[in-house]
Amino acid sequence: MTQDETLKEVLKRYEVVIKLLSNNQPCHVGHRIGNEWVFDYFTPNRLCGLAWNAMYPTALLLLYGAKFPWLKGPGRATISCPDQDVQNIFELQLREKKQK
Repeated sequence: MTQDETLKEVLKRYEVVIKLLSNNQPCHVGHRIGNEWVFDYFTPNRLCGLAWNAMYPTALLLLYGAKFPWLKGPGRATISCPDQDVQNIFELQLREKKQK
């Protein structure tokens, strides 16, 4: 299987759900606790670019099945927004795509 074929298979089966869990104060761009986005290799719609930049490497690694001792569990991680005043905390969770 080539690298392109592997990518296509991963993208057919999995996606990463991003959920805003908490923050210190209201987000400057309007994200609210409980908001969710889906990453399936394309930038999630209307997700702040600064937050996305912070979580993209981890989201991509989760999508490919990477495992690290500091992750919260298989296919799960939390990432903080770089805005030190707001400190949005996002949970990233790998899941199988729902079959259409």
